[in-house]
Amino acid sequence: MTDLLIVGGGIMGLWAAVMAERAGLKTVLIEKDRIGAGASGGVVGALMPHMPDRWNGKKRFQFDALVALEAEIAALEAQTGLSAGYRRSGRLIPLPKPHLRTIALRHEQDALANWRVGDRQFFWHVRDDATPAGWPQSETMASGVVLDTLAGRVDPRRMLALLLAYLRQSNLVRIEEGRELLNLDLVKGQAILSGGETLSFGSCVLAAGVQSFGHLDRLETAAAEPTGVAVKGQAALLEADIDPALPVIFFDGLYVIPHDNGLVAVGSTSENSFSDPRSTDGQLEDLLDHARTIVPLLRDAPVVERWAGLRPKAIGRDPMVGRHPDFEKLYILTGGFKISFGLAHRLAESVIGEICGRPDKGLPQSFRCQEHFSLVRGT
Repeated sequence: MTDLLIVGGGIMGLWAAVMAERAGLKTVLIEKDRIGAGASGGVVGALMPHMPDRWNGKKRFQFDALVALEAEIAALEAQTGLSAGYRRSGRLIPLPKPHLRTIALRHEQDALANWRVGDRQFFWHVRDDATPAGWPQSETMASGVVLDTLAGRVDPRRMLALLLAYLRQSNLVRIEEGRELLNLDLVKGQAILSGGETLSFGSCVLAAGVQSFGHLDRLETAAAEPTGVAVKGQAALLEADIDPALPVIFFDGLYVIPHDNGLVAVGSTSENSFSDPRSTDGQLEDLLDHARTIVPLLRDAPVVERWAGLRPKAIGRDPMVGRHPDFEKLYILTGGFKISFGLAHRLAESVIGEICGRPDKGLPQSFRCQEHFSLVRGT
């Protein structure tokens, strides 16, 4: 018997295990393949905020999570001696047309009003150009460039390794790779695992990314829609002698992210239809060509890895978080899509708090399971 069963060894599941360990819960985390085998084991690692305009509770929730992540990572790094490759490096957004500069100047004022916590102020600076030369190329900045000082980046694989190292030190958490969930009995509180083992649990957190949706769909008797879908992403790592302190570049849907290890990530595609979830193709090559055009410093940089994977998008588009509306033992932590690394710690805190009898009043309504399942059931 364990207090908590966590299904899934990606960023959501690992953060759930960290929060469970802090709460004193005896926890078993199972992963059908290996830690980071899914979308969390990618290469991009962008930590990007919402725009500072039209401020609301959801934007505030994400803002607070991004600010808090810095201290969370620092504490884990101090306890393990490892690095997550985290840096609040900022983000450059080129402004190729005059009307974009006009909008950006409004956002500059919005950030002054909304991107503030305690004595910390983050900015949406509008500048005429960026340095160094070629980061990005000047033609993309015909009307200037935004420097967002809130954004950052993390190395996804090093982040997972950091969380795993912390959990390996705990006497409360057991991690089992190569162990698949076959069936859940949510009345008895039992999981049937590959190999025939039955594991009894007090609560279960389903944090298995895209695979979560299959488990949830099987629990529905009269669903109008599936609980979520898989969206394929392709990205690449290039070897380049680039200053790792340079800001992330975001332009026309493209991220260019300098990491600490002499590598630069370029990503990513967003594909709703695909034949092979793990293959890379011409769409990634087009993305690389685009990156080399707007960032001349990457023109001769060799590609050292091409990556593809499936990201989970819940039916309500926002993350799906909290207790299942019909099963009191089942909690859901999935659907982070493109924002998982910036929010996972805060969402995991919310779920574990709910399990421990501390409902999260700050969780956005659109994140809550009830909202998603009303769409699933057409109610």
